[in-house]
Amino acid sequence: MNESYDASHTFSLCQRQLRRVARTCAFAILLCLVSQASIATAETGTASIRFDAATRIFRIDAADTSYVLGINEHQQIQSLYWGKRLGANDSFPAAKAMPGAAAFDLPITTTPHEFVGWGGGLYVEPDLKITFPDGNRDLELKYVSHHIDGDKLSIVTKDISRDVYVTLQYQADAETGILRRSAEIENRTDAPFTVEQAAAATWNLPRGTDYRLRYLTGRWAGEWNVQEQAVHPGKTVLESRRGTTGAQNNPWFAIDHEGNNDQDTGGVWFGALGWSGSWQISVEQDLLQQVRVTGGFNAFDFGYRLQKGERLQTPYFYGGYSSHGIGGASRLLHRFEIDSLLPHAPTPKLRPVLYNSWEATEFRVDEPGQMALAEKAASIGVERFVMDDGWFGQRKDDHAGLGDWYVNPQKFPHGLKPLIDKVHSLNMDFGLWVEPEMVNPNSDLYRKHPDWVLNFAGRPRTEGRNQLVLNLARPDVRAYVYGFLDKLLTENDIAFLKWDYNRNWSEPGWPAVAPEDQKKVYVDFINNLYSILAELRAKHPNVEIESCSGGGSRVDLGVMKLTDEFWTSDNTDAYDRLLIQNGFTYAYSPGVMMAWVTDSPTWVNQRTLSLEYRFLSSMQGSLGIGANLNKWTPEDFATAKKMVAQYKAIRETVQRGALYRLITPEDNSEQSVTESVSRDGKQAVTFAFLHSSRERYPFPRIYLRGLDAGATYRLAALDGKLAGDTPDSASGAYWMNRGVDVQLNGDFQAAAFTLQRVE
Repeated sequence: MNESYDASHTFSLCQRQLRRVARTCAFAILLCLVSQASIATAETGTASIRFDAATRIFRIDAADTSYVLGINEHQQIQSLYWGKRLGANDSFPAAKAMPGAAAFDLPITTTPHEFVGWGGGLYVEPDLKITFPDGNRDLELKYVSHHIDGDKLSIVTKDISRDVYVTLQYQADAETGILRRSAEIENRTDAPFTVEQAAAATWNLPRGTDYRLRYLTGRWAGEWNVQEQAVHPGKTVLESRRGTTGAQNNPWFAIDHEGNNDQDTGGVWFGALGWSGSWQISVEQDLLQQVRVTGGFNAFDFGYRLQKGERLQTPYFYGGYSSHGIGGASRLLHRFEIDSLLPHAPTPKLRPVLYNSWEATEFRVDEPGQMALAEKAASIGVERFVMDDGWFGQRKDDHAGLGDWYVNPQKFPHGLKPLIDKVHSLNMDFGLWVEPEMVNPNSDLYRKHPDWVLNFAGRPRTEGRNQLVLNLARPDVRAYVYGFLDKLLTENDIAFLKWDYNRNWSEPGWPAVAPEDQKKVYVDFINNLYSILAELRAKHPNVEIESCSGGGSRVDLGVMKLTDEFWTSDNTDAYDRLLIQNGFTYAYSPGVMMAWVTDSPTWVNQRTLSLEYRFLSSMQGSLGIGANLNKWTPEDFATAKKMVAQYKAIRETVQRGALYRLITPEDNSEQSVTESVSRDGKQAVTFAFLHSSRERYPFPRIYLRGLDAGATYRLAALDGKLAGDTPDSASGAYWMNRGVDVQLNGDFQAAAFTLQRVE
């Protein structure tokens, strides 16, 4: 379906009336047919996009969500509804701009736009701001045309006088109702102009005064803290100015109504940016209590010059709605990530049990030592052996070697093949640590190409972790990075890369290009990163990649499309990880959350925890082991072997199932309880943790969720004790309403149990 509008063309009154009658009749017939079709799509799990030519309204239906927008009398694209799915026959009147609020706030400011340029008296956050060569900075976008292709909608808009075209892009996910939005900016003028601010989209919520905003904050070794605050008049800005995603804020938000504290009830609007560079999300409540969320490139230090005929594609901004609370919002995002975003979706591989050698050897890797560790790892059921930092160049510590990606001949005199062959003989695949975007000043690469790093000419070059950031925006740097990675994967049977990134940007200059083009580095760097990952995956389709950045500093839906898992935090203290992993799962699936068992006490808090507790904490995500196996006792190996086997029996449920946070570790809670229910509903796995007992109070009763009330489930303890009166089997209704009692007493105790549906 297509509909075009030319603002310069004038129709006679008679012609308009005739066309309106024809459209109305045609639409009445079409509405009847589409109404029937929309009922079918709700049942079969497809997305429906319809356009009402009479009212010029678009309606997008997918899963349990409806999204409605229209073309108003000023030819602006206006938001009308976003929320729980509407009835098939429900209709909307034509979009109409909001009235202004006195002379101080014109309709351009008070109207809930889908995407608005800065101009015409706009005072709220714009989606697009442009400076033209003549100094003009006014931009007013009007509807031109649209195109519907299955689950995709494209709407073309244009400035009122200049040939600046912006195409708004929508794609609906049939299974979750999550909508992917973005914009493409095109210069059809005769001269270059500079994009100074570009968002992917604005999400508009119904007017209200009782909204609560959730978002994620953190720092190194303390990532994924869930923050809550009331949405109030004014603007809250979430952002990273670091050149990369960053742990300080993560590009995710959720908004619901205050006072609704149950994890699984109430309406929630949520969204996440798919961008791994500097980003910004603003949450703004305007003078009429309208809430709008605008997200995209960070406008700080931003400027992207577009030549005639060039285009700029914004990041994707994903948004969804759940009527089942923040827990339901998380489950929708998890399902969308697993089924639609990850490489090999909708059937990405389960994460194997992994061993990493870092804590055992640090930089002191060599062939005999790694082989000995591999034998120990294989004995407990590990499926993937990963050698960490120290295998390349003159790498003895973090002061040298980054950038020189050849195998160190002293440590590995015959290359990597003997070690890889040994690992394969033990029925494990082989993985390797790399940090491709970095360089040490003490390296052959830097001595040969000092101009390859981000820098401002004549200014100091700030080091972080004794390293500088290669300017991946440069074509020669991009070619070098891709070249050595391709060579490494071609010459060695490597199944996995742990792709690290251990500092943020400083001096983000690009002296090799014209001054007016240097700020393109913020976009071109990330696009080249994505292109390297995509090209490597195409040529080496069996290689899996972990996104790691000094902990969880580069986790977002952009890099997720090209990597298989995320390093969650360098903090592997099993008690701290309860809170860290809890926050991570608000936005990202446990199926991509790496969770390691490391030695006790950890370097973080010098806290002593049992091996069983450490395993159960990590078994809530994708299980890895990073302890120094050279120091383990026979009892440690026996315990680990048992628990690795237990994990393999439940990992599909943990990694791909529906997560319920029964008791969160937030607000210094003494308890934490999670439950995962498998996709087919046949298995549920529950993990329970206690910080400390107090005054002989028992552990809270656990009321399960997500079970079939009429089915029978058999209970089995994985670790820890259940109350003596716990039945071996009972109905789903029993487990959800009567609940389960676990016997946890003391300090830092844990238990886990499964429910298996009886067929």
